Amino acid sequence: MSNHSSVFETTAGGMALTSAILLYRTERAYGAESYGAARDAAAFASIHAVEQDADGRPVIAAGTPLSRAHLRQWAEALGRTVVPEILPANILVAHPDILAWWVPAQVRPAYFALSTPPKGLEILSARTIVPVPYPAHLFVATRSGLGVYALPVNRRPMADTRLLHSPILNVFVEGQLCWGNIPRPRALAVASIPDFERAVFDSWSTHPNPGQEFTVTGRGGLVRLWDDLAARRARRFPVRRLKSFDPGIRRQGRRTSAEPMTFGKLIERTMR
Repeated sequence: MSNHSSVFETTAGGMALTSAILLYRTERAYGAESYGAARDAAAFASIHAVEQDADGRPVIAAGTPLSRAHLRQWAEALGRTVVPEILPANILVAHPDILAWWVPAQVRPAYFALSTPPKGLEILSARTIVPVPYPAHLFVATRSGLGVYALPVNRRPMADTRLLHSPILNVFVEGQLCWGNIPRPRALAVASIPDFERAVFDSWSTHPNPGQEFTVTGRGGLVRLWDDLAARRARRFPVRRLKSFDPGIRRQGRRTSAEPMTFGKLIERTMR
């Protein structure tokens, strides 16, 4: 058995080891996450008192099945050690496993270095930094990545707000940021929001990701749309050209779901 040890900083009076929770699941596949459970795996949990043997060493005693009541009690106790945080107005969801916020529409510098620019571009045929208009955006950060979505209107989204594909070239059609060699924020915290936004807005766009030609309407695709906006020094992004978000749209540009993806549905799906 591996020999693990941890050090905890406690409040005045100290803390004592009193209980242990044991998690069981079906045998995991090689290389699976050690502390997670596969979505399709069966699981069981038990809670045990921790006693001391004759030498004063902790021993896990017989246990009982872990119940929702146990979880509520421990969640409340753990919550008392969380430092209260005042959330900015742009925060939509703040949870230990998910952080969601929105960014209003605005003109900001964009970084283009297209590896194979199409012929006839006016501005983006060479590496350049140029101001362009961005639509309002929704960001959903989790411990596994960053979701980036455009919003149909320039206001705080509600649960029923329909989501659009982001026109940013570094975003996959499934909505996730393509990190490449971009540094990842170390913490999933409000203080890390500027780092997440820099990863999106201050990174170089080198090419559209597969399927992005199906995420906008009109002729020319995303690259020519950005080139036109840069050449005209546009102040507003044409949101009408963005299609409703559908993670399966890369299949010949066809919608895979009749129901539009909303902010509320996205959060529900992310938390599963």
